[in-house]
Amino acid sequence: MSKFDAKSFNEKAFGKYMSAIPNVKLNKLKESRAIVSDARLRETFVTNSQTGTVYAVLPFFGLIGGDALNYDGQTNLTAERTDTFEQGVFVYGRMKGWTEADFSYDVTGGVNFMANVRNQINRYWNDVDQGTLLAILEGVFAMSATGTGAIKTANAEFVDKHTYDISDLTTEEERRMGATSLNVAIQKACGDHKQKFSLVICHSTVATNLENLKLLAYLKYTDAEGIERDLEMGTWNGRLVIVDDSMPVEVVPGSESADSYTKYTTYVLGEGAIGFEPVGAKVPYEMVRDAKTNGGEDTLISRKRNAVSVAGISYLKASQKTNSPTDEELKNGKNWALVSNGDSKTINHKAIPIARIISRG
Repeated sequence: MSKFDAKSFNEKAFGKYMSAIPNVKLNKLKESRAIVSDARLRETFVTNSQTGTVYAVLPFFGLIGGDALNYDGQTNLTAERTDTFEQGVFVYGRMKGWTEADFSYDVTGGVNFMANVRNQINRYWNDVDQGTLLAILEGVFAMSATGTGAIKTANAEFVDKHTYDISDLTTEEERRMGATSLNVAIQKACGDHKQKFSLVICHSTVATNLENLKLLAYLKYTDAEGIERDLEMGTWNGRLVIVDDSMPVEVVPGSESADSYTKYTTYVLGEGAIGFEPVGAKVPYEMVRDAKTNGGEDTLISRKRNAVSVAGISYLKASQKTNSPTDEELKNGKNWALVSNGDSKTINHKAIPIARIISRG
C-alpha cells in the first residue's frame, strides 16, 4: 500500500491495517467492563445469521429463588419453576465517505490529503458509536410510558429508581453533595449491587466542577513518539469518566422568583451494561475513482454494522422505519421496555447496572 488511490487500494489489507491501529478510547471503555462483547450477538447475527438479519428476540433466563424449606423428615418439598424472559436485540449500520481531488495534490506539492482522512477514521467512528450509545441511554430513560399494566408500572419504577435528580438544589448545595452524589445514585439504583458500576459519562461542565472539587483526575497515555498525553478520560470515586458535550442538556426558563438554570444529565454504567459486537459489512472499506469530476477525485467509503444488547432492557422495534434504527429512533421510549416473560412479569430493576444523575452541574 505505497499508494493510496483507486488502482492500488486493497480493502482487505486496509481493514487489517485499521484494526491494527491502537484504539485507546475503545480499549479503555472495554477495560471498564461497562461495554462488553456479547457472544449471543455474534452467534445470532454472524455465526448462525440468515441473510438480512437485523433484529432478534433472545431468551433471557430468570434467576432461581424462593425460601428454603425445612428439611426435617416431615415437610414436603414444593419445587418452583424459573421464568424464561425475552430480550430484543438489534443491529445498526452507519456509513460515510470522504472525497479528495487530484488537483489538491497537484497545487500543494504532493500533500496526501487522503492519508489524513485515513488517520482519523478510527476516531471518527469512535465518536459516531459513542453518539449512538448516548441515544440508546436516552431512549431507555424515556420508556416510562412504554407497555401496559404491570410492565408499564415496572418501566416507570426503573426510570424513577435509577434517576437521582438533584437539580432542584442550589449550585452551592450541589457542590457540597459533589463528593457523595455518585455513591448515592448507584445505591438508589441497585442497592447492594452498586459495586458493579464502573463508568461515568458526563458533560464538560460537570467534569470541570468535579475537577474544581478535586474529585476528578485525568488519565494519561504515552503515544508512539513517547510523549505523555491526556486521554480525555478521568476517574471519579474509582470509576472511569468520559467527558462528552453531546450529553443531554436542558435549559429551565426563569420565573419572577427564580433565575433560569441548566440541567445536565450524567450516565453511570456498570459491568456488562451494554453488549456491543461488530458484525461487519460486505465491503467495510472501498475506494471509488471518479476521473471526470473536478479533474479527478478519489472517495474513501467506510461502512460499519454493530449489534447491541442492553442489560435487562429489551429493544422492541416498535417505531423503526428501516432495517437500521437511526439515533433519533433509538431515543424514542416506545422502542424500549424491561425484559419480561411476555406477560406481566419483568426482571428485577436492581439487576440493571444503569443509572443517571441530573444536576445543575
